[in-house]
Amino acid sequence: MSIAYTLRESISGFRRAKLSALISIVTVCIALLLLGIFVVVAQHTAKFVDALRSKVEMEAFLEQPVAAAEVESIRKQVAAIEGVDSVQFVSKEEAARIFKREFGEDVSTILDFNPFPPSFKITLVDEHRTAERAAEVERRLAATRGVESVKYWRELLEILDRRTRTFHSLTLGLGILIGLSAIFLVSNTIRLAIYAKRRLIRTMELVGATSLFIRAPFFLEGMLQGLLGGLLAAGIFWVLLEQGTRLLSPELWEFVRIPPEFYLAVTTAGVFLGIVGSVIAVVRFIGPAGGR
Repeated sequence: MSIAYTLRESISGFRRAKLSALISIVTVCIALLLLGIFVVVAQHTAKFVDALRSKVEMEAFLEQPVAAAEVESIRKQVAAIEGVDSVQFVSKEEAARIFKREFGEDVSTILDFNPFPPSFKITLVDEHRTAERAAEVERRLAATRGVESVKYWRELLEILDRRTRTFHSLTLGLGILIGLSAIFLVSNTIRLAIYAKRRLIRTMELVGATSLFIRAPFFLEGMLQGLLGGLLAAGIFWVLLEQGTRLLSPELWEFVRIPPEFYLAVTTAGVFLGIVGSVIAVVRFIGPAGGR
């Protein structure tokens, strides 16, 4: 198979169907822009959600009275629970000082005793900062001898979990829809190229041309359309995210900055969409390799 022939024939498809090819390239570009926006938004949303999750701490209040030796024994049991990252003991006196620092009131001026129980402040590992896994840690803490009760922001974790699932489902659905639209338009452009060459294709089949020789120009044409659409989308993202945001605000640029691999992924995704669209068109309108 001649590489020069394949390149020449694939490029000739652009000349024969300029408008369709342009529409396919622009559609791939728009699809990748939308998908890229979803990725960037999802990435920064995940960072924001993780920041909120990191603020969630558990506090295990101890039964009273409790001796110093018992405190250390309970601390070891708590630290051994799966999902616990760190454990900090808060004495009755420290709890009173925290209350005064946060609310500006000295409890000793209101009551003649310290009402705050000793407790452990517990941070969780990243994997356990979900409602389900945090609830499991809470159950094990509550079952620990010497622990009276456990408090944490359960409602916040439940809300974050629900919103995250909804957001992921929405972005996945829209991403699939946009990707299918791009594949359909690339496939339609390749179909027009196949139709324009239908007599030539039939002649090549009759004289014994191989399946790859006939089909390769169409595969390459679809790949080129996807590549151009991907490069165009990557270029637009680079201008907006790397240059445009720097002009607006250095802080904004730091917030939306994305790794260089993102641009390669956008271009690669364009090539993938182009190849899939061309394969669908070739299989449907010429037949699979090894066919007639």
